[in-house]
Amino acid sequence: MKPVITPSGEDYLETILVLQKKLGMVRSVDVARHMEVSKPSVCVAVNTLKESGFLTMDENHFLHLTDVGREVAEQIYERHCFFTERLIALGVDPKTAEADACRIEHVISTESFEHLKKSFENNNQEVVSSDE
Repeated sequence: MKPVITPSGEDYLETILVLQKKLGMVRSVDVARHMEVSKPSVCVAVNTLKESGFLTMDENHFLHLTDVGREVAEQIYERHCFFTERLIALGVDPKTAEADACRIEHVISTESFEHLKKSFENNNQEVVSSDE
């Protein structure tokens, strides 16, 4: 059973994942800059996420997602990208789409998201096959 995580914790894991892809190695200060939050806020979040088993910190203070942390981060990031892209495609301002996607990604159930994603994939396949 996965440990419980808050929407804020999900945001931190997602940020660490994104920064790891971008920078390779991530420290708390990188997270603070990216999220535009204070270093003490990151410190509290990092300690909570470490205690819950979502991440570790090495002797050089680099943050590393655990397997469970990476799984959660990738799920949240997938949802974030899915909703941001769909909203922008519908004509929503990118900044608004980004903010709305950030809220939606935390409240939608896994079941609903999987059905939405599958429906979208099926609709895209039908559009592609009818053009051929």
